[in-house]
This record gives sequence, C-alpha cells and structure tokens, in this order.
Amino acid sequence: MVAVDMNISVRAGSFNYLEKHPERRISIFQNSYIVAITLTAGIGGLLFGYDTGVISGALLYIKEDFEQVKNSFFLQELIVAMALVGAIFGATIGGYINDALGRKMAIVVADFCFAVGSLIMAIAPNPYVIIIGRFLVGLGVGAASVTAPVYIAEISPSEIRGGLVGFNALMITGGQFLSFVINYGLTKVPGTWRWMLGVAGSPAVVQLVFMIFLPESPRWLYFKNKKEAAANVLSKIYPSPRLEDEIEILEFHLEKEQKNKVKVNYSDVFKLKEIRVAFICGAGLQAFQQFTGISIVLYYSPIIIQLAGFKSNDAALFLSLIVSGLNAGGTILGIYLIDASGRKKLTLGSLSGVAIALTILSMACFIIGHGNASQVYAWLAIVGLALYIIFFAPGMGPVPWAVNSEIYPEEYRGICGGMSATVNWICSVIMSISFLSVVDAIGLGGSFMILLGVTMVAIVFVIIYMPETKGLTFEEVSNIWKEKAYGKDKNDISLVEKTNT
Repeated sequence: MVAVDMNISVRAGSFNYLEKHPERRISIFQNSYIVAITLTAGIGGLLFGYDTGVISGALLYIKEDFEQVKNSFFLQELIVAMALVGAIFGATIGGYINDALGRKMAIVVADFCFAVGSLIMAIAPNPYVIIIGRFLVGLGVGAASVTAPVYIAEISPSEIRGGLVGFNALMITGGQFLSFVINYGLTKVPGTWRWMLGVAGSPAVVQLVFMIFLPESPRWLYFKNKKEAAANVLSKIYPSPRLEDEIEILEFHLEKEQKNKVKVNYSDVFKLKEIRVAFICGAGLQAFQQFTGISIVLYYSPIIIQLAGFKSNDAALFLSLIVSGLNAGGTILGIYLIDASGRKKLTLGSLSGVAIALTILSMACFIIGHGNASQVYAWLAIVGLALYIIFFAPGMGPVPWAVNSEIYPEEYRGICGGMSATVNWICSVIMSISFLSVVDAIGLGGSFMILLGVTMVAIVFVIIYMPETKGLTFEEVSNIWKEKAYGKDKNDISLVEKTNT
C-alpha cells in the first residue's frame, strides 16, 4: 500500500502544492502532448458548434425548396429543435458510456453519429428525412458535449485546466463561426443547404482517425485499476517528481473509493446532500445558459436580423457572420479570463453585460415592432445583438461546461455531467421550439424582455449557489460541497461515506 500524507491541502495540483513547488507548474504550451490531445478532443467541440450553428442559415434555403416548411412555423422549429432532442438522449447515453467504457469510446460514438447524420441530411428527399438526420447529429452533439470537457479536464494539470476546457468552448464557437462562413460562402451554390448540412461529416471522420492514436483518460484508467496504462499516460503529461505525486494522490483516492465503495444510482444525485448541492449548481448554470437566450441568438440570428429590418438572405447571413465572429473572439478572451479572474467573477460580469445588451435589444425591437421602420433602430438592434454576444461569449459560454467538468466526485462525474448536459439540451429545446411562436404572439421586443428578466434571476442564482473553483483539484472542489452540505465541522462525514459504512 502506498503511504500518503492525509493533508490533502498540499497534494499535487493544489494551491499550496504549487506555491511550495513553483518549478513544477506547467503552462499551456509547455507540453505538446497535452496540446495535441486538447486540439484533437476539441474537434468534437468544433462539430458541436458547427451542427448547432449551421441550421440558422440552412433553414433560409430549406424553406425555399420545401413549401410545407415555408408555410409552417412549427415545422421550422421542429427542424431546429430535433438536433436538440437528439442531444438530450446523446448526453444521457454519453454519460453512461463515459463511466462504463471510457471517455475515448464516447467520443468515437459521437463521431459515428455526426458522420451518419450529416450524410442523411445531405441526401434528404424531404424535410422529414432532414429531421431524422438532425436527430442523429444531435446524438453526437449530446455525447460530445458531456465527454470532451471531462476528457480534457482529466488530462489537464489543475493550474491550466480551466483554460484547456475553455479551449473546447472556443472550438464550439469556432465551429459556429465556421458554419456562418460556409453558409455565406455557399449562398450561390446549387443545393446550398445540402452542402451546408453535409460538410460536417468530414471533421467527424478526421477525429475518428485521430482518436486511434490518443490515450484514454488517465484518471478513468486508474480508477478502473488499469494503473500501468494510467501511469504511462501521466508520464507524458508530468515530469518527475510531480509525476510520482500525481500517481500518489490517485492511489490515495482509489483506496478511499474501494474502502467506501459507492454504487452510483440516479436517485443518489438527489438523496445525497453534497451531490445534490453540486448538481443544483451545475444544472442551474446549464439551464441559465439556455434560458438567457443563447440558442435563440445562434439558431435564429438571420431571422432576427430580417425581423429587425434587413430583409435579404445575403444581408442576414453576412450580419450573422459578424455576430458569430464576435462569439469566437469573446471565447478566446474567456480562455484567459476563466483562470485569471476565476469562474464566478467572470460569470457575474458576463451576465451583467448580457442584461445591458438585452435592454438595448428589447427596446429597439419593441420600437420596430410598433411600426417605426427607421434604419437607426434596425442598427440599434444589431448593436444590441452584438453586445449580447460580446458579453455572453467569454463567461456564460464556457463557464457552465468548465464548472460541470470539475465539480462532481469521480464516481458521479459521468452521471452528473450527463444529467447536467441533458438539462442544457432540454432547456435549449424549449427555447428553440417556442421562439418563433412566442414572437408571433407578443413580438420580438417582448420576447427579449422576458430574457432580460431571466438574466436578472440568473445573477442572483450565481451569487447564492456558485462557488469559486479556480485552480482547485477535484478533491478540493469536493470538499467545498461537503462544507456547503454539512458545515465546516471536520467531524462530519458525507452521506456518500455514511451510506457505505
């Protein structure tokens, strides 16, 4: 048995450890192995972003080819939302595959769904086959959304974990930007929407090939008692003597898990107090990411721009491209800020800016909706839309995914991550399948006013429920939830431990 110091606070990766041994700190570009893994895993984020963003432009041309789509708000909403319905199932299935078969296999399954779904959409003879393809792509999106952040987080040293997981968010927004570039570039090509929807199959095949050469998560391997394989992966990430320290802490927590063996059930997430409070935080962030309106902006930005007064498809796609570019740029800023300023401050700043942007956007759209056709208000609406993305992208874009990759104990990380991602997709379905109908009922200005109210509630939620996890190890984060659940009395033990003693 490995003898270990029971003082977790000076273990590898913690603040005290790196303060005591600053020479063992690892920077993002210091290790090309970590960079290669992050880039390859990030292709899943690219596909995630592309497949969620491409439909906004493709829908304009699908309506031109199929009269029944043009005449039905519901069919338009269904084409958009079916990928999100698939993502709900994909996130849940992805959580199971993560825990049972590993992070690597979950990414392979996601790639297969992406490739097959893209092919089906490209050759679809009618809108109902497009819907089937959207569902399959959604399965891949859901599995990728829950797997890529966890895989990257478990590969990453704690001091750069936020930035590397944030890179996955950059790939998501990069994929969204790429979708608008391709949408705009294909406007004059015959079969426009077929090329838009079908091209996503290529990166999926590329990632599928690259995954052959990538390792499984060393943390997953170690906790499955594949210690030699885990040590081999860790040796390429950490130099000695930190390598030995990282293996030591994994051994300690493996022994602890085996002593207090936990049989994980969905019901435990709600019965065990420290898991419940962590899940409330993680799922709440995912819900507010959607309920503050990001799906609406991504999926319907060309339509929003047309409703604001810019009627042509070309103008709507070009302005949407600019908005998407701001999204990618803001996410790059977020990669730096998430570790520099911390998760909580970044989230609060992001939501405050979103509230200002929604105020401008709702006022401009309200005036336009009441018959004022002045281009001044049309451009004011575009400014509000741009400000929304500028403030949302660095904070509320990456933070919910980063936080959910690090706040759950090892044995619950897959199942809670999958459930939390499922919450995100359910909320996204609600937003995307109802937006056009709500706009038809109360107008564009009123719709954005509702989002403003939700944003104010989100700010209160973050203040009350979200802890700061910047730079902490997984074990230190777990201790935060134990303190929230049972107070700071060190004699208290968690219900996870009680139920197994």
